[in-house]
Amino acid sequence: MQQIPGINAAIIKRFAPNPGRRPLVPELSEQAQVALMCRMLFREGWNEHIAGHITYRLADGNMLTNPWELAWDEVTASDILTLDESGNVIEGQWNTTPAIGLHLNLHKLRPEVNVVVHNHAQWSGLWANMHRSPPVYDQAGAYVDGPLPVYNEYGGTFEDEDQSMAAAKALGDAKWALLANHGSLVVGKDLRQAHLRVITLEWRSKRAYDLEQVGGGVPLTDEQVAAIALPDANGFPFLWEAMARRELRADPGILD
Repeated sequence: MQQIPGINAAIIKRFAPNPGRRPLVPELSEQAQVALMCRMLFREGWNEHIAGHITYRLADGNMLTNPWELAWDEVTASDILTLDESGNVIEGQWNTTPAIGLHLNLHKLRPEVNVVVHNHAQWSGLWANMHRSPPVYDQAGAYVDGPLPVYNEYGGTFEDEDQSMAAAKALGDAKWALLANHGSLVVGKDLRQAHLRVITLEWRSKRAYDLEQVGGGVPLTDEQVAAIALPDANGFPFLWEAMARRELRADPGILD
């Protein structure tokens, strides 16, 4: 079994399901999980006022999403909307963002993608505005490997159907992307995987920006990043739950 700095892949495989004696988090509805994802990512810097949206495709093909009217740090489980495959609200009292089309097209084009997350993020957003992909300088910035494309054909918002489809196609099979002069985008097979990708992207972006301010550093090679990256099948053991507990301690009302 390959050794990776900090965590052994065999340990990840063994402990990811959590054989502990107590549950790491209480039993959570899928709506509560999406609400928690909003709160967790808000804390990471995906927090541009009421911008940003998360879609989570359910087993029946319907999707959950956060409402347009609410900021990510105030969303609760009961606020989460249920959409059909065309983006129509079939359960919930709020509205969806007009830019939901990019998410719908990504879900259509990539059946393995069940979660799409977009916002005008703090640190990765800086690199998006520079039209540059940040180098990787340390272990925490290398937990996710693979190319980080910069999609640089921004012509406004993604409300236009043709533009959102063009963007979805341009992303290909990437795990994430920077949208030039706009924001950041992450996809994943589930909430845990998408969460790891978001926090890795933000850490990587902040470290790279900080190092540029002091004259630069020595980035890791693609081969080093590939050796450090965590297996997508399991992600980082217990991390999603730890961040969820932090939000539940701060506001137990998330589950309402």
